[in-house]
Amino acid sequence: MYKDVLEKTRQGMDKSLDNLKKEFSKVRTGRANVALLDDVRVNYYGTPTPLNQVGTLTVPEPRLITVQPWEKQLIPEIEKAIFKADLGLNPSSDGQMIRIAIPPLTEDRRKEMVKQVRRMGEDTKVAVRNARRDANESLKKLEKDKEISEDDLKRGEKEVQEVTDGFIKKVDEAVAQKKSWRSDLHTITTQNRRNKWL
Repeated sequence: MYKDVLEKTRQGMDKSLDNLKKEFSKVRTGRANVALLDDVRVNYYGTPTPLNQVGTLTVPEPRLITVQPWEKQLIPEIEKAIFKADLGLNPSSDGQMIRIAIPPLTEDRRKEMVKQVRRMGEDTKVAVRNARRDANESLKKLEKDKEISEDDLKRGEKEVQEVTDGFIKKVDEAVAQKKSWRSDLHTITTQNRRNKWL
């Protein structure tokens, strides 16, 4: 019986970790990535519609995203939606297609990105710990209702803690990996600047 609680807890924590990875893909890193525009909603005949449902998004160059609207009259609405999303991006169009140049990362933006990544990691840990609390409450209720024994309760709580520790470790690893990517990017940028002057 307590195994069901564990399975449900594991699934909830898995979902939190998946959400973290999705959120990471939206962090602007200086490279073009269509995931940056996942939260952009375009006013499509009065209905807020995801950008990828009103046009084709592509990355023809490392620092450029293009949007080919399926209906040309949507171009002003798409540009407005991108500005409104407050992503620090400036779309421009030629009446046929929208081009979004991804500006290079400044040192301030890099620092902000690291803070953002840490904050996302902390939010995910809170979600994981909330799932642990809910699981422990469910186990206590099962024991109180005599559906599991006291030994099962203790065993269940121990396993819930082990699962929680495992997920907290995965969150820390995901955050460290994202931050190390940022450090690599900084090193590459610095080297490129140096090479320019050699």
